Amino acid sequence: MQGFPPGEAALRAVIRRERNRERCRGAHLALLTWNHASSVGVRAMDDQHAILMDTVNELRLALLRGSDGENAGEILYRLIEFTRMHFQSEECLMEQSRFPGLAEHRAAHQDMLTQLRQSPQRVLHGSAIRLRSLLGSLREGYLQHIETLDQQYGPWLNERGLR
Repeated sequence: MQGFPPGEAALRAVIRRERNRERCRGAHLALLTWNHASSVGVRAMDDQHAILMDTVNELRLALLRGSDGENAGEILYRLIEFTRMHFQSEECLMEQSRFPGLAEHRAAHQDMLTQLRQSPQRVLHGSAIRLRSLLGSLREGYLQHIETLDQQYGPWLNERGLR
């Protein structure tokens, strides 16, 4: 996708302004790093989780390095789209294997995706969420989801031959 979706061009200025504020404050959030606790034991999902973590890190670095608002916005939109595709992949595997926690997992996906999709608008309209808190929320949200909820389906899928 090139640039922002229609009607989102103002997001560039907001991201640029917030990025400059955070740089002036010396904002620092730890990079997301892959570790054993992040592995669900299903290679395709582990690979996708690593890509999600890399994209959150890319957004963080773009903001801290002073990339323009358009670049950071494009990374955020890419993160939203990849998250949507990843959740579809997980749900498909859970459906095929008749995973008993599918409904709970799907609801958690919907909640997380709804919050993520609202992020550009919330930044654009200057609500309480700011880029640093957005990055913190993304970081913690992905880690918590992967290291708790996603851990439930790994053994189930492994028992059914998916590794």
